Amino acid sequence: MNVSRNEGVKDNESSSRKFIISFLSFLITFVLMLLCWLVLSGIFEPLILFLAVISCFLVAYFFSDLLFPSLEAAYIGIFFRFIGYLPWLTWQIVLANFHVLYVTLHPRMKDLIEPQIITFKTNLKSEMAIVTLANSITLTPGTITVTVDSDGVFKVHAIDKASAEGCPGDMLAKVAKIFGETI
Repeated sequence: MNVSRNEGVKDNESSSRKFIISFLSFLITFVLMLLCWLVLSGIFEPLILFLAVISCFLVAYFFSDLLFPSLEAAYIGIFFRFIGYLPWLTWQIVLANFHVLYVTLHPRMKDLIEPQIITFKTNLKSEMAIVTLANSITLTPGTITVTVDSDGVFKVHAIDKASAEGCPGDMLAKVAKIFGETI
């Protein structure tokens, strides 16, 4: 009888844990949607605010599992490491913008622009890490991810030699660090 009692306690703990994770997913989705709505609309009339809350509540109730499929501790760590990665990525985007501006406004532009496709393989295993790297490369002006496969083989178009030589560079190491992978 003790065995079944222990199994019942474990089932209760598991179901309560799932409920808490599901509720946190709903709550975070609701708050993010409401904040975005408030920032983007700028309308603070009571009726409109009421309708916004109802709309955000319904959408969060039905679709919160799409935004946050699982709120495990590992995912929370990934989330915070990704937030720490964003300022670095933003700075790289700014630097690349200035580089592309320099190349396109240079009097010898035709000599500087040497479009090329580079291929490289990464050791990234998770699809999310591969997608994050591909999107980061594409967001950086002067480079576009053309193809990528699940084995981590990338083909990237670069506008010039400097852009090609810098790819993937530090970006690969930083993305691997976000997802706890080795390069």
